[in-house]
Order: sequence, then C-alpha cells, then structure tokens
Amino acid sequence: MNSDFILFRDYDHSPMYTYKTLNAIAPEGTDALDEAGFKVDENNFDALVLRSHKLSVDEFSDNLKCIGRAGAGYNNIPVDEATKKGIVVFNTPGANANAVKELVICGLLLASRGIVQGSVFSSSLESSDDNTLNQSVEKAKKTFKGNEVQGKTLGIIGLGAIGSMVAQSAASLGMKIIGYDPHISIDAAWRLPSDVEKASSIPALLKKSDYVSIHVPLIDDTKDLIDSDAFMAMKSGTKLINLSRGGIVNDEHALQALESGVLSAYVTDFPKKALIQRSQSNGDVILLPHLGASTHEAEVNCAFMAANQIKDYLVNGNVTNSVNFPPITLEKSTGNRILVINKNEPGMIGQIADKIADEGYNIEDMSNKSRDAIAINLIDVDKPVDQSSVDALSLIDHVLLVRSITH
Repeated sequence: MNSDFILFRDYDHSPMYTYKTLNAIAPEGTDALDEAGFKVDENNFDALVLRSHKLSVDEFSDNLKCIGRAGAGYNNIPVDEATKKGIVVFNTPGANANAVKELVICGLLLASRGIVQGSVFSSSLESSDDNTLNQSVEKAKKTFKGNEVQGKTLGIIGLGAIGSMVAQSAASLGMKIIGYDPHISIDAAWRLPSDVEKASSIPALLKKSDYVSIHVPLIDDTKDLIDSDAFMAMKSGTKLINLSRGGIVNDEHALQALESGVLSAYVTDFPKKALIQRSQSNGDVILLPHLGASTHEAEVNCAFMAANQIKDYLVNGNVTNSVNFPPITLEKSTGNRILVINKNEPGMIGQIADKIADEGYNIEDMSNKSRDAIAINLIDVDKPVDQSSVDALSLIDHVLLVRSITH
C-alpha cells in the first residue's frame, strides 16, 4: 500500500450518521440531515458541512467520510489530502447560479451607466433649497453619461450553470453573445441561446467583446487567466466583470489596463487595497463585498443540495457533484452493500471481486467508476457483510477505504 494514502475501514449496520457545520448553514440544509436521523457531533463526525471556512486537515475527524461545500467554489478545502484519505468532497454547482447571474447583469449596468458615480455625487450634494439642487444635478449629469448594453457584445468565459444563465439574460437585453468553454457540458449547451457565437480561444473572444464576464473556478490552470497578454487582446474601452474568484484576474495588470484605457471599467467582487485606491481616485473600479451568492434563496439552495448529496452518499454510497471522485449511482438490489474506494490501477476490479467471493459472498449487482487516479465501486451482495470481510478487503493493495452499508 502506498504510504501517501491512509487506509480507512468502516463497518456500519446503523443508519445513524453524524455531522458538524463550520459555518452558519441555512436551516433547510441541517433540517434535511436531522430529518434523516443524522446527529450533530462536534468531535466524531462522518460529514462536514461548510461554506467559506478555510478548512485544514487538522480539522478532519478520524471518522470523516465526506465534506459538503454549500457553494460552487472549493479552493478553501484541502481536496488532495481529502482524496488520499478516501474522503469525498462535494460542491453545489448551479445552486447559486441565479443569484450570481442577477449580480452579473447588475454589473453590466453599473459598468455602463455611471450609476455608482452618480449616486456618490448625488449623496454629496449640499444646498438649502431644492431649486439649487436641481440646477446642480442638471449641470453635472452629463459627467455620468453612459451607454446602453443593447447591441453590444458580451464575451462569457465559462459556460457552466452560471455562464449559460448569464448568456440567456444578456441575450434578452439585446446583447450579442460570444462564449468560450472547452469543457462545456451537454446540459449547459442546451441552455444557451441558439445564436451564441463559439470562440476558438480566449484571445479570439476578447478581441470581439465590449464586455467580458468570467465564470470559471480558481484552479492552477485559471490563476491569472486574465493577465497582461489577455488585456493586450482586448478592444480599447472593454468593461470587465469578475464575480468568480479574485485570483483569476491579475489585479496589477488590470490596473495597468485601466490606466492605458484598454479597460474602461472593472467590476469585481474581490476588493484589494490597490483596487480600493483606484476606485476612490478614478471611479472606474466598482467593488462589491463578495455578494455574488449572497441571497437568502442561494444559501437555502446550496445548503439543501449539499445536505442531500451527503445523505445519499452516506446512506447509499451514491456520489453526485463530487470535485474529487467520479459520479456513481446504483439502485439497491439487496440491503447489503459494500463501498470500495481504491487507486485507479489495472486489475483492481478483479482483485476486489475475487476477495468478495473468497469471503463467501455472491455479487448481485455492481458498478465501478473512475476519475483520474481514483476509482469507486458499489457492490451489492447476497448477505450482510461482517467486520472480518471489511478488514480482508481493506488489505488489498491500493484500496483506500472500505465501507459496509447494510440497511
């Protein structure tokens, strides 16, 4: 067995599981777990539920089997370490998509119409009578003259749940849409307006766009995705909206693009010191305090979705929307299920099946799925699985975790 991986065994005939929350989670989520018979346990928990909490490995319990992120981003979770321990990490893509989509549309208008600047000006007016105030307003309003979004081109980088919804809404405003996403799913493609233009590359998209909105996760490949090279590809006067993650746009390069006129406005959900200074001095940076998914509805949707994914995995072994494990679902054919997580090495299915037969069980149904270096197996057998059999399966080389789910 590779020393980088830690073996976990779990022998469970009881449907009762435990969980711990590390942020304020909407009660609709915790209620779903409570109603399923789950109990809160601050020390010996099977599941963690969190939002933006920066999770460390030290906060894992010995029994931890899964982590539910009530949101789409997961860069606050040590995913690689969780994978080595056979811990499934879930996120909730699409649950907050409408909230983010609405704020993107708001960002388009904020970047176009001098709304923020005009509001700041109007709030600062001082006069003893309304007639003088009106004269001041009429004199200054030309300073905040903007442009309409109708007929302009919006470039969308990332056409997942959020990006495809942004495309729909922007199209309804009369905008032309060009999109780039080399990994677009079939479901997302179906949601796109029929006249969305497909860009062959990000530079090709930037060259044609009056507005650019980013909808990709922050991973190694997307760090500084929008940098000096990207800004060089943009049209003069482009308006950039980033409600995804701060590190996707290189802020220093964005400030240089604002100074040169390549960018005429930058709307972002991730304030930084230099951006704040630019916003205060020039007004072409519009800063929001990470409001993208901050609606009551989004918090409820994310919490409920995370809870149901946790419940389905612990009770049935099914995996949906995991960021580190392949999706797998198997309808129960018996009440006796073995879940085996292993490194994705040749011959593993045969070794696992042979060991189950050696232990005296007949396989009634089975599903195996793999993703990169990890594989997961759901195996229904003809009788309850005892602890010695769990231990025997656990000793197979490259096996990371074995659970018996008997209900």
